Amino acid sequence: MQIDFWKMHGAGNDFILVDDRRLTFPSKDKDWLARIAGRRTGVGSEGIILIQPAAAAHFTMRFFNPDGSEVDMCGNGARCVARLAHDIGAAPARMKFETGAGLIEAELVGERVRLGMTLPKDWRLNQRLDLPGGARSYGFVNSGVPHVVMEAAPLDKVDVASLGAAIRYHQDFAPKGTNANFVEVTGPRSLRIRTYERGVEAETLACGTGMVAAGLVAGRMGWVKPPVEITCASGDVIEVNYTLTADGAEKVTLLGPAAHVFKGVLEYTK
Repeated sequence: MQIDFWKMHGAGNDFILVDDRRLTFPSKDKDWLARIAGRRTGVGSEGIILIQPAAAAHFTMRFFNPDGSEVDMCGNGARCVARLAHDIGAAPARMKFETGAGLIEAELVGERVRLGMTLPKDWRLNQRLDLPGGARSYGFVNSGVPHVVMEAAPLDKVDVASLGAAIRYHQDFAPKGTNANFVEVTGPRSLRIRTYERGVEAETLACGTGMVAAGLVAGRMGWVKPPVEITCASGDVIEVNYTLTADGAEKVTLLGPAAHVFKGVLEYTK
């Protein structure tokens, strides 16, 4: 079976996207998903995204990590899928689509896409985590998927691979684990960020839900005020905006790029 696909990236976070409105994509074959996502064995990506039918929205977004596991949401991927859905006629410039984390609203703004994110939940602020090298303070929020946020300056000195893995697999976040974000405050409305992504199991150039989580935690901790400009490892700048409430935040948006790289064909055989 031949499968058309698009390669896209959002702030350097790259994805394989497929129009699966006929529901023919072999998403249950995790070994094959891992092969096509592999940098040496396939197309190479940090996620595989499907556009599928939806009952109460323009389409459904399904997201698979490079290891074949499915997760609820990816912010950079959601911007890419919104642009592709518009480009192939599956959705208008202002759209709604379903995800495992809930209904997402999106709007194309020139070369960028603005997402209306789901309501953040499961807040933990001013917590302590026992890690190699000693206990560290952190904040936590589920911004579509779970994220730990730690202040770490100078950011360039952080060993994201080892410290990120220790947080990702820490018993406090068992059994599913968490993503880990390290931030440096660079101004009253700006941050730098580096992220260790669950499922990718490495540092990535950008993580949309991670930047949202960082902006939210930093806002609630009083480090910054919204809108927050967040510079990720790729050098791209993403805007996270929200309104703080007594027990969290609402009206959360993520604005950033979504770019086409190339189009190709996958060959699937059982």
